[in-house]
Formats: sequence, structure tokens, C-alpha cells
Amino acid sequence: MNINKSSPVLVTGANGYVASWVVKRLLDEGLTVHAAVRDPSNKNKVGHLEEMASASKGQLVLFSADLLKEGSYEEAMAGCELVYHMASPFVIRGIKDANKQLIEPALKGTRNVLTSVNNTPSVKRVVLTSSVAAVFGDAKEAKRVGADGFTEEHWNTTSRIDHQPYDYSKLLAEKEAWLINKQQSRWDLVVLNPGLIFGPSFTQNSASTSLSIIREMANGGLSRGVPNVDLFMVDVRDVATAHINSGYTPSAKGRHILVSSTLPMLDVAKILKAQYPQFSFPTRELPKLLIWLLGPKTGMDREYIRKNVGYRLNFDNRYAKQDLGLNFRSIKKTLYEHLDQMIDDGVLERKMND
Repeated sequence: MNINKSSPVLVTGANGYVASWVVKRLLDEGLTVHAAVRDPSNKNKVGHLEEMASASKGQLVLFSADLLKEGSYEEAMAGCELVYHMASPFVIRGIKDANKQLIEPALKGTRNVLTSVNNTPSVKRVVLTSSVAAVFGDAKEAKRVGADGFTEEHWNTTSRIDHQPYDYSKLLAEKEAWLINKQQSRWDLVVLNPGLIFGPSFTQNSASTSLSIIREMANGGLSRGVPNVDLFMVDVRDVATAHINSGYTPSAKGRHILVSSTLPMLDVAKILKAQYPQFSFPTRELPKLLIWLLGPKTGMDREYIRKNVGYRLNFDNRYAKQDLGLNFRSIKKTLYEHLDQMIDDGVLERKMND
């Protein structure tokens, strides 16, 4: 599918952590970006996008849209051949109403955007930002896959609204997207399935869970130790490149696992502690039995502990490299840059080790 670069391109959730990088890449290429956000007048949320536009060859047009408001994306979508649907909540802690906080925005939002795509004759391709959460739900599932790990053929089979609800929301949203896509023949669908995304952010108020993981480790929140779980990581700029390439590579198709490195959480802490000894990074792994006993007090669900602690993960990213021409960055450098920015922004509270 050939996309005309003189046509505007829509980015939903355009002020998000990853979406901001995608908007920057599009603007730097001189494209016209229709940026859909909740409140275009909120300078704290969209100011960085406007600064990008003023320093680029491209043009930024802000639109107000809401995932749960039917038809709210149609004005922004008018005339676009390419739509990046990136708006979706990323919340895995402090969930009080999973249906309202996660399921509805992800599922109804995807349905809303793609209904507008069906109503907009100019659209030729949709790129959906999904997640590896739609590929697998619990690390225990790794036992059923081959030595190369999870591939694009795998689907999450264990998440539910009352267990891993974020993962479940991503699964439902992606399946809904494929269903809607198959019911028509005008536009094609390309899906990206990134892991935990790390790297520099354009705003200090990002709600990304990956940022909170680093902050908690550095500030001593996990000083007693970390669980034996793997972090499956990718650089935010690689994810942005994957979006650009999946939009403008005519032959791009299907799902794409975007994971560059998978390491136990303790190994990530060791990498960071070696470079930043002034912070209180954890130095040991907690026994699974202790985590099981303390789980309810620390907010870790026992079903999650049983199905995830102690299992190794692996992901096959060869298709993403082949189909989208990706060369993944070193995750060690990504983590350093991630922490450097958090220090510069004053996000981290410095706690010296004894």
C-alpha cells in the first residue's frame, strides 16, 4: 500500500510518550501531522509538540478527540491516507475499575477510531500500537513456545479482566482491530507489539510505567530486593522508527514484536548501579516464597506471582527486523539515557547509599 506523503497523517494520542517521538519524526520529514489530543489548549500537554513543529519542516494541526466519544476523530482524519492509532491507557497499578480505566478506552476507543476509518474514504492504512501484552499474558506461557520464544503467531491466552487487566485490554483491542479490518478491503492494518519502552521522553509528566519502574529502583523503593522476573525492553526511538517504517513501507503487513533485549530485573539494576552508584539500586533477588507471603501487602497479586516469578522469557524479533528494516539500539545505552534525563528533570530523589 503506497501512502502519499503530501497527504496529512493522523496520530491519535499524539502527546503520549511514544506518539511524541512519532510526531517528531513525521514533522522532521516535512509532513503535515493531524495530532488528536484530549485538550489542544493545554500547553502543558501539547507545548512540546508545538515546539517540535516550529523547529521542523512539517506542519502540526491540533484536534480535540476522545476515545469514548463516537465520531470525535473524523474531523482530524479527513483527507488522511495514514492513521496511527496510538491512544490507549497504560496503567498496571492502582486500578480500581479495570473495565472503566482500561477495557472501555482500549476496546471502545479502537472501535471508535476504526469506525471513523471506515467512514473516511481517503484512509488506506492504519498502524495500531498494540503490545507484547497481546502476545502473552503470563511468563509461564513461555513453556509452551519454542526455543526462539514468542513470535507474532502467539496470542495471550491467560489474561482476564480480574488478572492482568492491562494485558487483557490490549488483547481485546488488537483482536477487535483485526476483526474490523477483515470486514472490509479498502484499508490495510499493520500492528506493532512493543515490550516495555525505555528512553528519553519529551515531557516530565509522562505516565509511562517504564519510567516508574526505573524511579522505584533508583530511589530505594525496592532496596530489599526485586522479584525474579524478566523485563522485555525496547528503545522508544526504535519504536518510533517502527511506526514510521510500518506506515510508509508499501509491503509492511501483519504483527511485529518490538523487543530488543530481555533481562532479569536484577540484571537491569546491576547495569544501572555500575553507572550510577549514588542511587539505591537493589542488589539482590527475593525468594519466590517471600514474595508470595508479602505479595498482598506490596500490591502483587498471588496469581501473578505464581505464573510469572521465576520464569524466563524470550521473544523472536526477526520479523520486525526483516519487514520493517529495524536495527535495535543497545538497551544498556538506552537505560543510561533514560536515567540521565530523569536526573536532569529532577524526577529522581537522590538517596545516597550508606
